Amino acid sequence: MALGVVVALVVAFGITMPFVASPLPRIDAFIPALETAIVIADTTTSALLFAQFSIVPRLALLVLASGYLLTGLIVVPHALSFPGAFAPTGLLGGGAQSTAWLYHLWKVTLPTAVIVYVFLKDADIERDMPQRPPATVIGWSVAAVILIAFGLTWLATAGEWLPRIGVTVSRHFVGALDISLTAVALALLGLRRRSVLDLWLMVMCSTLLLELAMAIIFTDTRYSLGFYASRLYSLIATLFVLLVLLSETTILYAHLARSMMRQRGEREARQTAMDAMAASIVHEMKQPLGAMVANGNAGLRWLARSPPDLAEVSAALKRIVSDGHRASEGITSIRSMLKKDVHGRTSLDMNDLVKDVLKMIELDLHIQGVSVATELRDGLPQLLADRGQLRQVLLNLIMNAIEAMDSVTDRARLMRITSDVLPKSPGVLLTIEDFGPGIDQKNIERIFEPFYTTKSQGMGMGLSICRSIVEAHGGRLIAEPGRLHGLVFRVSLPIDG
Repeated sequence: MALGVVVALVVAFGITMPFVASPLPRIDAFIPALETAIVIADTTTSALLFAQFSIVPRLALLVLASGYLLTGLIVVPHALSFPGAFAPTGLLGGGAQSTAWLYHLWKVTLPTAVIVYVFLKDADIERDMPQRPPATVIGWSVAAVILIAFGLTWLATAGEWLPRIGVTVSRHFVGALDISLTAVALALLGLRRRSVLDLWLMVMCSTLLLELAMAIIFTDTRYSLGFYASRLYSLIATLFVLLVLLSETTILYAHLARSMMRQRGEREARQTAMDAMAASIVHEMKQPLGAMVANGNAGLRWLARSPPDLAEVSAALKRIVSDGHRASEGITSIRSMLKKDVHGRTSLDMNDLVKDVLKMIELDLHIQGVSVATELRDGLPQLLADRGQLRQVLLNLIMNAIEAMDSVTDRARLMRITSDVLPKSPGVLLTIEDFGPGIDQKNIERIFEPFYTTKSQGMGMGLSICRSIVEAHGGRLIAEPGRLHGLVFRVSLPIDG
């Protein structure tokens, strides 16, 4: 996308070039309107970068945010001093020279900040910095930027502190310095690009190069086609990073919201299961435990007699053993009930369930860069099953496949999901295949054991629960090595559950 944007801008630049000197009507409101938009965009971008710094306090982010803020502040006096924008000779005094110098200060500020950002973002200097609250650092940075903006404005408008552009110093010489600085920033970003932000900063620098070339090298008069086009390039360059930051923030927020909803659902499901299990255990255990206590007391009383009635004591002990076996059978029956409960099972289509789960995690697929190829056979038999439990099985297997491909960089991150009918009995076969690093053949069966995990932060219960749910539906869940890479999970389910 970034490359496409740059190519489109270059093509537009080439189409405009033969007509840059063509005079157009003078629109005095053009500069105030355009530069107001630039100020809003630059300060908003600065605010988003400061917000990132408050979360990840890296000095490079602080410098870049300050650079955007300084750029936005310098645009304000440039608009106020522009002849004809608010007054025939501008509002700040100094005439056209003030406007020219403010324009060049404006154009060197952001490339300079980008260059410093590139050198700082890979330097490990944060550990040597004193630890202060991010809000305090941001406050002092904003204050310093405001003072610098006032100082540069005063320097450009008060007196003859700077050489006169076009008289003492060549206009093209100053423009060449601006272009060189921007080109250096672009080259450094290209050599040290690490993130989406770096990529779109490169697009911004490329657009600034086109603007400077058109405004300084190829355009000599105001209110020509080149004058208007170069200013539009300036606005476009300002918007790139802002739009990317907003889109990334939206994606992260959506991902967080989905994760919170998924965690809430899992927490409620676990709570419901635990409540049901606790109630069942209390109900099943209360009677045999009460009988064991009663028989134990009776045995103690028979022992306390003189002489003790050993026959009655023996009978009481036998009843205690019998009640113990009954308690064990009760626990087994509870586990069996939880695994094979048929309440709430309905007729469902496996293909529809796969599509629902993929829709739930489409954001995870996008963020992880995973492509999904589905081959879902039409006319599958309907299954009698618990939709929520099978959805949890599919969600767990698919998310495992996505996480397994997290470290893959030398090939496409692809997941294949196929559905078919069972060859020998009425039922459905679902296959989920990833192209991750896979697992040793000797450990394939172990992944279904409770508390066995290959993840650094896994609990080792997901696949064990998945297999229990599938087996409770009368089916099978197995794992096999992939044909080339990764792992293949096969879920076979009979139609009657």
